[in-house]
Amino acid sequence: MKTLVKTFAAAALIAVSTFAMAAEGPGTKSTKANLNLSTADFALEHYVAVTTEGESIGVEQLFAEDFNQKIQASNAQNHSRSQVVKSLKKQKGEKLNCIVSTDILEESADYMVAKVTLKFENFTKTDLVTLERLGNDWKVSKSINSYK
Repeated sequence: MKTLVKTFAAAALIAVSTFAMAAEGPGTKSTKANLNLSTADFALEHYVAVTTEGESIGVEQLFAEDFNQKIQASNAQNHSRSQVVKSLKKQKGEKLNCIVSTDILEESADYMVAKVTLKFENFTKTDLVTLERLGNDWKVSKSINSYK
């Protein structure tokens, strides 16, 4: 009899915890997660995840208010923060088929310049990324892209 009561109690606990998790909905915890941009390395790592792996969490947090992106190509383009954020949100979940490498070109206590290279099958994209410490967080303030 005690075994039967314990079995029902365990089943009830499992059912209650399952219903509680289902009520939160998929992805609820991850979207509420606070993005850690306390170091330039964390911010750069998140920038690479956002631009190459379709990560969409914390996109707004990642970019400085005066962020701009320049694309050096046959028809040079400039993009504002809002344009880039909107574009990256549309790419949610899309992973680029490329090999990514990052190199820190310059680093100080409040500033970092990194080179992010994306090697695709037929071309290479080079992204020079400038990060700045703004308050307690690091933000991407500029991006210059070129293609070969």
